[in-house]
Amino acid sequence: MKYSLGFRLWHWLNAVVIVALLGTVFLRKTFLSWKTNAELLMSKLHEMGIEITAGQAKILAQAIRDNMWQWHIVFGYVLAFLVLYRIYLFFNDKSEKEAFSSLTLHKKGVRTLYYVFYVTLIFMSVSGLVIHFYELLNLTKEMAHNIAEMHESVFNFIMVFVLIHIAGIIIAENRDEKGLVSTMIHGERE
Repeated sequence: MKYSLGFRLWHWLNAVVIVALLGTVFLRKTFLSWKTNAELLMSKLHEMGIEITAGQAKILAQAIRDNMWQWHIVFGYVLAFLVLYRIYLFFNDKSEKEAFSSLTLHKKGVRTLYYVFYVTLIFMSVSGLVIHFYELLNLTKEMAHNIAEMHESVFNFIMVFVLIHIAGIIIAENRDEKGLVSTMIHGERE
Protein backbone atom coordinates (compact mmCIF):
# COMPACT_ATOMS: atom_id res chain seq x y z
CA MET A 1 0.00 0.00 0.00
CA LYS A 2 1.19 3.52 -0.76
CA TYR A 3 -0.30 6.71 0.68
CA SER A 4 -0.13 10.14 -0.96
CA LEU A 5 1.25 13.12 0.92
CA GLY A 6 -2.23 14.68 0.95
CA PHE A 7 -3.76 11.62 2.59
CA ARG A 8 -0.96 11.35 5.15
CA LEU A 9 -1.30 15.04 6.06
CA TRP A 10 -5.05 14.59 6.41
CA HIS A 11 -4.53 11.53 8.61
CA TRP A 12 -2.13 13.19 11.07
CA LEU A 13 -3.99 16.51 11.20
CA ASN A 14 -7.22 14.61 11.74
CA ALA A 15 -5.58 12.60 14.54
CA VAL A 16 -4.40 15.77 16.31
CA VAL A 17 -7.80 17.45 15.95
CA ILE A 18 -9.73 14.42 17.18
CA VAL A 19 -7.45 14.01 20.20
CA ALA A 20 -7.87 17.73 20.95
CA LEU A 21 -11.66 17.45 20.65
CA LEU A 22 -11.67 14.36 22.88
CA GLY A 23 -9.47 16.26 25.34
CA THR A 24 -11.83 19.22 25.57
CA VAL A 25 -14.77 16.89 26.17
CA PHE A 26 -12.76 15.00 28.80
CA LEU A 27 -11.94 18.28 30.58
CA ARG A 28 -15.54 19.43 30.39
CA LYS A 29 -16.79 16.17 31.91
CA THR A 30 -14.11 15.93 34.63
CA PHE A 31 -11.86 18.72 35.92
CA LEU A 32 -13.96 21.53 34.45
CA SER A 33 -17.40 20.10 35.22
CA TRP A 34 -19.60 23.02 36.21
CA LYS A 35 -21.48 20.89 38.75
CA THR A 36 -18.34 19.81 40.61
CA ASN A 37 -16.71 23.23 40.40
CA ALA A 38 -19.88 25.06 41.48
CA GLU A 39 -19.98 22.96 44.65
CA LEU A 40 -16.26 23.56 45.19
CA LEU A 41 -16.68 27.32 44.74
CA MET A 42 -19.61 27.43 47.17
CA SER A 43 -17.69 25.39 49.74
CA LYS A 44 -14.43 27.37 49.54
CA LEU A 45 -16.19 30.73 49.50
CA HIS A 46 -18.28 29.61 52.52
CA GLU A 47 -15.03 28.79 54.36
CA MET A 48 -13.92 32.37 53.60
CA GLY A 49 -17.18 33.77 54.95
CA ILE A 50 -18.64 34.56 51.54
CA GLU A 51 -22.04 33.16 50.66
CA ILE A 52 -23.21 32.72 47.07
CA THR A 53 -26.23 30.96 45.67
CA ALA A 54 -26.07 27.74 43.67
CA GLY A 55 -27.06 29.76 40.60
CA GLN A 56 -24.19 32.20 41.10
CA ALA A 57 -21.75 29.33 41.64
CA LYS A 58 -22.96 27.72 38.40
CA ILE A 59 -22.36 30.96 36.47
CA LEU A 60 -18.82 31.22 37.88
CA ALA A 61 -18.02 27.56 37.21
CA GLN A 62 -19.27 27.80 33.64
CA ALA A 63 -17.21 30.98 33.11
CA ILE A 64 -14.09 29.11 34.20
CA ARG A 65 -14.54 26.47 31.51
CA ASP A 66 -15.82 28.76 28.73
CA ASN A 67 -12.37 29.70 27.41
CA MET A 68 -11.40 26.04 27.18
CA TRP A 69 -14.68 25.22 25.44
CA GLN A 70 -13.92 27.83 22.78
CA TRP A 71 -11.05 25.56 21.75
CA HIS A 72 -13.58 22.76 21.20
CA ILE A 73 -15.42 25.03 18.79
CA VAL A 74 -12.22 26.03 16.97
CA PHE A 75 -11.15 22.39 16.62
CA GLY A 76 -14.69 21.61 15.45
CA TYR A 77 -14.27 24.06 12.58
CA VAL A 78 -10.94 22.46 11.70
CA LEU A 79 -12.58 19.02 11.77
CA ALA A 80 -15.32 20.24 9.41
CA PHE A 81 -12.64 21.48 7.00
CA LEU A 82 -10.75 18.18 7.28
CA VAL A 83 -13.96 16.26 6.55
CA LEU A 84 -14.45 18.28 3.38
CA TYR A 85 -10.82 17.64 2.44
CA ARG A 86 -11.27 13.91 3.08
CA ILE A 87 -14.30 13.86 0.76
CA TYR A 88 -12.16 15.58 -1.86
CA LEU A 89 -9.43 12.96 -1.34
CA PHE A 90 -11.96 10.14 -1.65
CA PHE A 91 -12.61 11.17 -5.23
CA ASN A 92 -9.20 12.60 -6.20
CA ASP A 93 -6.46 10.93 -4.14
CA LYS A 94 -3.77 8.94 -5.90
CA SER A 95 -3.00 6.60 -3.00
CA GLU A 96 -2.67 2.99 -4.07
CA LYS A 97 -5.18 0.75 -2.37
CA GLU A 98 -6.48 -2.71 -3.00
CA ALA A 99 -9.89 -3.21 -4.59
CA PHE A 100 -12.54 -3.99 -1.99
CA SER A 101 -13.43 -7.27 -3.74
CA SER A 102 -9.84 -8.55 -3.45
CA LEU A 103 -9.63 -7.99 0.32
CA THR A 104 -9.84 -10.72 2.94
CA LEU A 105 -12.96 -10.77 5.09
CA HIS A 106 -11.00 -9.19 7.95
CA LYS A 107 -9.75 -6.31 5.77
CA LYS A 108 -13.24 -5.80 4.34
CA GLY A 109 -14.47 -5.42 7.91
CA VAL A 110 -11.68 -2.97 8.72
CA ARG A 111 -12.36 -0.87 5.62
CA THR A 112 -16.09 -0.88 6.36
CA LEU A 113 -15.34 0.32 9.90
CA TYR A 114 -13.33 3.20 8.42
CA TYR A 115 -16.26 4.14 6.18
CA VAL A 116 -18.54 4.15 9.25
CA PHE A 117 -15.95 6.35 10.96
CA TYR A 118 -15.96 8.79 8.03
CA VAL A 119 -19.76 8.99 8.08
CA THR A 120 -19.55 9.57 11.83
CA LEU A 121 -17.11 12.44 11.29
CA ILE A 122 -19.51 13.97 8.78
CA PHE A 123 -22.35 13.68 11.31
CA MET A 124 -20.22 15.15 14.10
CA SER A 125 -19.13 18.09 11.92
CA VAL A 126 -22.61 18.88 10.67
CA SER A 127 -24.30 18.41 14.05
CA GLY A 128 -21.61 20.51 15.78
CA LEU A 129 -22.12 23.33 13.31
CA VAL A 130 -25.90 23.08 13.68
CA ILE A 131 -25.59 23.24 17.48
CA HIS A 132 -23.28 26.26 17.26
CA PHE A 133 -25.44 28.12 14.73
CA TYR A 134 -28.88 26.94 15.87
CA GLU A 135 -30.20 30.49 16.26
CA LEU A 136 -29.13 31.49 12.74
CA LEU A 137 -30.82 28.31 11.49
CA ASN A 138 -34.04 29.29 13.32
CA LEU A 139 -33.97 26.16 15.46
CA THR A 140 -35.42 26.12 18.93
CA LYS A 141 -33.16 25.72 21.94
CA GLU A 142 -34.90 22.40 22.62
CA MET A 143 -34.11 21.12 19.11
CA ALA A 144 -30.48 22.24 19.49
CA HIS A 145 -30.38 20.42 22.85
CA ASN A 146 -31.70 17.21 21.23
CA ILE A 147 -29.07 17.45 18.48
CA ALA A 148 -26.41 18.06 21.14
CA GLU A 149 -27.47 14.89 22.95
CA MET A 150 -27.09 12.88 19.73
CA HIS A 151 -23.75 14.63 19.10
CA GLU A 152 -22.54 13.54 22.56
CA SER A 153 -23.81 9.97 22.10
CA VAL A 154 -22.05 9.56 18.76
CA PHE A 155 -18.89 10.92 20.40
CA ASN A 156 -18.70 7.60 22.26
CA PHE A 157 -18.26 5.77 18.94
CA ILE A 158 -15.31 8.00 18.10
CA MET A 159 -13.69 7.25 21.46
CA VAL A 160 -14.10 3.52 20.89
CA PHE A 161 -12.90 3.81 17.28
CA VAL A 162 -9.71 5.61 18.35
CA LEU A 163 -8.93 2.83 20.84
CA ILE A 164 -9.68 0.11 18.26
CA HIS A 165 -7.60 1.96 15.65
CA ILE A 166 -4.55 2.20 17.94
CA ALA A 167 -4.92 -1.41 19.12
CA GLY A 168 -5.31 -2.59 15.51
CA ILE A 169 -2.15 -0.77 14.46
CA ILE A 170 -0.16 -2.29 17.33
CA ILE A 171 -1.44 -5.78 16.50
CA ALA A 172 -0.83 -5.37 12.76
CA GLU A 173 2.69 -4.01 13.31
CA ASN A 174 3.52 -7.04 15.44
CA ARG A 175 1.96 -9.60 13.13
CA ASP A 176 1.53 -9.53 9.39
CA GLU A 177 1.74 -5.83 8.44
CA LYS A 178 5.12 -4.62 9.66
CA GLY A 179 5.85 -1.07 8.53
CA LEU A 180 2.25 0.10 8.66
CA VAL A 181 3.11 3.17 10.76
CA SER A 182 6.11 4.10 8.61
CA THR A 183 3.83 3.84 5.57
CA MET A 184 1.57 6.48 7.10
CA ILE A 185 4.63 8.65 7.79
CA HIS A 186 6.76 8.15 4.68
CA GLY A 187 4.16 7.07 2.15
CA GLU A 188 5.63 3.62 1.47
CA ARG A 189 6.74 0.70 3.57
CA GLU A 190 10.40 0.80 4.40
